[in-house]
Amino acid sequence: MWLYIVKRLLQMIPLIIGITLVSFLIMQLAPGDFLSQMAMNPQIPPEIIEDLRSEYGLDQPLLVQYFKWLWGVIRLDFGYSFSYRAPVVHLVGTRVLNTLILSLAALLVTWVFSIPMGIYCAVHRGKLGDQVFSVLAFLGMSIPGFFFALLLIYFAARTGWLPTGGMISPAHAELGFFGGIWDYLRHLIIPTIVLSTSALAYYQRILRGSMLEVLGQQYITTARAKGLPERVVVYKHALRNAINPLVTIFGYELSALLSGAALVEIICSWPGLGRLMLDAVLSQDLYLVMGGFVMSSVLLIIGNLVADVLLVVVDPRIRYHQ
Repeated sequence: MWLYIVKRLLQMIPLIIGITLVSFLIMQLAPGDFLSQMAMNPQIPPEIIEDLRSEYGLDQPLLVQYFKWLWGVIRLDFGYSFSYRAPVVHLVGTRVLNTLILSLAALLVTWVFSIPMGIYCAVHRGKLGDQVFSVLAFLGMSIPGFFFALLLIYFAARTGWLPTGGMISPAHAELGFFGGIWDYLRHLIIPTIVLSTSALAYYQRILRGSMLEVLGQQYITTARAKGLPERVVVYKHALRNAINPLVTIFGYELSALLSGAALVEIICSWPGLGRLMLDAVLSQDLYLVMGGFVMSSVLLIIGNLVADVLLVVVDPRIRYHQ
């Protein structure tokens, strides 16, 4: 297993190089650059624009720019943000933690609720509870995330029960330790609900179908014939085999949460990586966009690697041979 993990980590290197190269070239297809917007200001002399272009290396061929940036990444120097006038590592580092907190909270809610819901629907197939959860699941998968977020924000504004946006309250520093944590959690509720609703519904349907298939297997019938309690049959024998599809899509779900978090962050004014990347793309802040691409790519690859390792944990029959 350790050799497999090392091999997968080494495979990240050419994969990330390919992703960043394509992303760098696509970014350059847009007309102009960040300095082109400054050139439209008549108060800025053209000589200053040319000096800045030379300083940032934007006057060099595209491949030269890319490999200079890649060499900097190897040395953990992701470049300098034009619009924020700060190192990209600092900007991405301050925002990616907020995005990870939101994404992991949504992932935790998804797994905590989808697994018991899927098991319940499979065990009580066709009954009222199964039908109710099925309707809720289809509704959760069909409602657009931005529309659901707007509905919850409207509800919070009318009732005053929850904050309508942001990450902390203006008086956060005066709330003390436990008050500050509660204030933070209250701001996390709406974006977490929006981000986890669709994934929760999808996971619940996947696990329901997988559980129904496993519960119809011969070894489940044999376990019941031996007189094993139904709880042991469902949770020990059936669930361990039925949960494999959820673990398999875990890596892709992490990436989907990160991409979906961008829209939720914008609507809910959550200061995360998605909002930062949107501003960077609109302002053509090249190196800041590339730093976000690298971070998203690494998280996607790590997520898939974690999913492969978890498959071995939940199903001992799976082995990765070198």
